[in-house]
Amino acid sequence: MHRLLTFKRLSVIFLGLFALSVAGVFAYEALVRAPGERCEAAGKWWDKEGRECAQPISIAEITGRPNGVSRAEASNAKNRELISIERQLAANEKAIVADADRQRAALAAEEAAR
Repeated sequence: MHRLLTFKRLSVIFLGLFALSVAGVFAYEALVRAPGERCEAAGKWWDKEGRECAQPISIAEITGRPNGVSRAEASNAKNRELISIERQLAANEKAIVADADRQRAALAAEEAAR
């Protein structure tokens, strides 16, 4: 009588399934867990759902204000800077108008002298 599942065949099937499950565990470790651990070891954030390693950024890099400065203080400093720029522009405009008036007066005096 010829049996389909002999002890030799069962042992080969068992060893094959065992090898396949061990390979699956190693593949899971290498493809799923290891990237997250490497990312976190580098000081970055690991997103499990999207499988992305992201570099955390400081709020100071986004807003441009240094750490420890409140929003109101930074806003007041920026407003003072804008006011000084506006004053400089007004002074430049005033100087341009004064120079134009001086040149007009010089031309008028030159024409009157002729």
